Amino acid sequence: MLGVGQKFPDFALTGVVANDLDKAFKPFDSKSIRGKWAIVFFWPMDFTFVCPTEIAAFGNLNKEFAARDALLFGASTDSEFVHLAWRKEKEELRNLPFPMLADIKRELTSALGILDPAAGVAQRATYIVDPDGVIRFAYVTDLNVGRSPDEVLRVLDALQTDELCPCNWQKGEDTLKVA
Repeated sequence: MLGVGQKFPDFALTGVVANDLDKAFKPFDSKSIRGKWAIVFFWPMDFTFVCPTEIAAFGNLNKEFAARDALLFGASTDSEFVHLAWRKEKEELRNLPFPMLADIKRELTSALGILDPAAGVAQRATYIVDPDGVIRFAYVTDLNVGRSPDEVLRVLDALQTDELCPCNWQKGEDTLKVA
């Protein structure tokens, strides 16, 4: 698995950005995240139970990520057509403010090393990528365990200080000073 300090891989994927079929699909690639902070999170499969809780929670925090000049992208190994169907079906996903990327060829998940060998789907992984394309945070949980978008936001805040931040540090608190 690629981790902190490594370059986020190049990619070119189709994202679902709307519910109307004529406007639903848009291409995204590595250039989409250059020069900005990016949060790229993966879920195992559409039409499951844990995944929509996380996706909706990230969506609810989209304004907070945007206020920090960070782009938000969600992805799985399902196709853009499955993403669109799920988005239309699931109330909490209908108005997502970020793209749902389709890694159907499993190229990005394979390059990151997060393709689950047993299930053949993306592991529940989250990356914070800095404006230079370097992974600054990598977080993977078991396929059955949801993650905390609030924690991802907290870590982004800490990374953006470029200072030493103690355990459970929150935005606005003092950072550590080396004596």
